[in-house]
Amino acid sequence: MGFFDTHKPLLDRALRAIEERGYWEAYPEAPSRKIYGETAKEDGEAAFRARLGGRFALDGHPSNGKTAGKEVSPYGMALDIAYPTADINALVAASREAGKGWAQAGPETRVGICLEILHRLNRHSFEMANAVMHTTGQPFVMAFQAGGPHAQERGLEAVAYAWREMTRTPAHVTWTKPQGKHDPIVLEKEYRVIPRGLALVVGCATFPTWNSYPGLFASLATGNTVIVKPHPTAILPLALAVETARAVIADAGLDPNAVLLAVDEPGAEITKALATNEAVAIVDFTGSSAFGEWLRENARQAQVYTEEAGLNSIVVTGTDSFKAMCANIAFSLSLYSGQMCTAPQNVYVPRDGIGTDEGHKGFDEVADGIAGAVDKLLGDPARAAGICGALAAPATLERVGACAKLGTLARASAPIEGLDEARTATPLIVKLDGANAHDHEEERFGPISFVIAADDAHDCIRRASEGARRKGALTAAIYATDEALIDEAADAFAAAGVVLSCNLTGGIFVNQNAAFSDYHVTGANPAGNACLTDAAFVANRFRISAIRRPRAA
Repeated sequence: MGFFDTHKPLLDRALRAIEERGYWEAYPEAPSRKIYGETAKEDGEAAFRARLGGRFALDGHPSNGKTAGKEVSPYGMALDIAYPTADINALVAASREAGKGWAQAGPETRVGICLEILHRLNRHSFEMANAVMHTTGQPFVMAFQAGGPHAQERGLEAVAYAWREMTRTPAHVTWTKPQGKHDPIVLEKEYRVIPRGLALVVGCATFPTWNSYPGLFASLATGNTVIVKPHPTAILPLALAVETARAVIADAGLDPNAVLLAVDEPGAEITKALATNEAVAIVDFTGSSAFGEWLRENARQAQVYTEEAGLNSIVVTGTDSFKAMCANIAFSLSLYSGQMCTAPQNVYVPRDGIGTDEGHKGFDEVADGIAGAVDKLLGDPARAAGICGALAAPATLERVGACAKLGTLARASAPIEGLDEARTATPLIVKLDGANAHDHEEERFGPISFVIAADDAHDCIRRASEGARRKGALTAAIYATDEALIDEAADAFAAAGVVLSCNLTGGIFVNQNAAFSDYHVTGANPAGNACLTDAAFVANRFRISAIRRPRAA
């Protein structure tokens, strides 16, 4: 039985899931011994530790004989892994050569291979969790979920969309045109999926697998070979993914150079040269708006898909559960120290305050309520470490210090007790008056948020949605007891191309995103030009060609 037949039940279920948009867990998110094996956690950590201080081997991979890699864990440990490097021309040549067989393999073979890659990645989720944790600073459970099963589900989602779009056109048809008294014209027509060519996936520093798998698997499934270019501070997670992909492709009897790794170091980046190479037909990028704009302007030979920076906002106009609201916002501000692309930054509150189940709350009381909820949430150092993790970049810590001077402090940031070797910072909360402040109108990546006074509820909605329209946003939220205000916000944020969450007070948070149900980025505002994942994300990665011939007599 081939890979496709083995995994077809999973593919069929994924196809149903993207149609129904309901809850479905393709790969279990709980790091449970009962699910992944009694020794899976220890085996995964041991596998990760065995990588440290050594050379990362990729048999048959192009190499110039040199290595690169200067990863240092945000928790304070140097990884000291040496990755093989290769000249760009060698990578491109190897990818193009592998592309001949990869394109000819056909949709069923390629999709089967992609599903097997995901299956094997899932079996090694604990090793991946350690790799993600020690390159990004994510706390362990989050690294397991976001770096493992959730990322795998986003990859599966892309494969399902790719399969659906590629199979909309039948592979063979008999075309018959009646000719009246004469014999009909009969043609046999064959339709083939034609890939664009070579795809480049540019990884990010904070979610290397979650953000890269959609583009990686969408391109592979549709027949494009892929060069994976990790962020120089987060190489290992994508190196593991490339290693697994190459092994599966080789097992299928195809050239493993259909997936290649391009490694560089800070100060000697090769991304621009790769992205503008005339052979690169597709670029998937997650990162800053500045580099996203550079790619769109300079990588003109390629179809470019981006996820970029944005101003995610929460509008607070009223609530029937003040404590639960503050607790929910506090968790959203704290999770992974605000280093999620979906994390809220700006909290808009009417200057005269809001109505709550505890009576009227003034602007300062709302800000203090959120700050107090953060203090309560992170009061236990062990829990704080498990929620906040560590900061991926030194620049983020510097940014926290600089932003503390921008307004009135509602909550000061502080290191997390017990993580003395790590780079940490709890959420900074700054109060501003929207009438004369503008510092919140740019993304301040990290555990930084602003509580902003606006004229009234309508002004809050207007400011938040206009910020999303101008600067981009991936998420938005509103707390309101007036249904008319919720409707107003729904219209405003939909027009701005932002997903809106309303009155979240339980175990679901604005910065969480579910595969097969939630669209991640809309492509309808400056936060990105593509959606993860929909039909548009995969359909333009291939074309259809046809062969026509008269039917044999």
